[in-house]
Amino acid sequence: MELIRKYFPDLSEEQYEKLGLLGDLYSYWNEKINLISRKDIPHLYEKHILHSLSIYKYYPFPAEAKILDVGTGGGFPGIPLAICNPDATFTLTDSIGKKIKVVKDVIEKLQLKNCAAVNSRAENLPAKFHFIVSRAVTNFPDFHALIHHKIIKNDISTEKENGIIYLKGGDFNEEIKYFRKRMKIVKLSDYFKEEFFETKNILYLPK
Repeated sequence: MELIRKYFPDLSEEQYEKLGLLGDLYSYWNEKINLISRKDIPHLYEKHILHSLSIYKYYPFPAEAKILDVGTGGGFPGIPLAICNPDATFTLTDSIGKKIKVVKDVIEKLQLKNCAAVNSRAENLPAKFHFIVSRAVTNFPDFHALIHHKIIKNDISTEKENGIIYLKGGDFNEEIKYFRKRMKIVKLSDYFKEEFFETKNILYLPK
């Protein structure tokens, strides 16, 4: 939590409290279901929660924005984002039912009223969303092909067009070559100084 308070000094005490509960909740559930690598549990706040909140650092979602988290796994980036964006609504999807069971429990324990978890493939959902977020569930062209039609056409804000906000590490130059002219790439090392973030990025593609 020291990292969260360091990089996000303006959150409310209620938000700090909810983020602080995530450590025990994920430690408990990870003993039962392999949500994240066990060696990552001591680094949960850096590698999962802070990583998720890089999207909030980049763009706090406007009130009434609808956000879809695709392939949420244990609830990342959706749950930390829902805590920090209480006036936006989040739908977290994953095709693996046991992971969604955990996500639903975490949502219930935190009493997150702006967040719902759905056991489904994202492309099968009937709803549309202003923004779609994910942590590199597949290569970007395949991801875009699956979900680009789920983006609402009318922008919710004049600050940013509706679109995809994708967390991606490593060398992705080849897979984004067809999107590069319209895509904005943000290095997370511009936000966070820990070594983990040196190769991590946000890819923002307007609709």
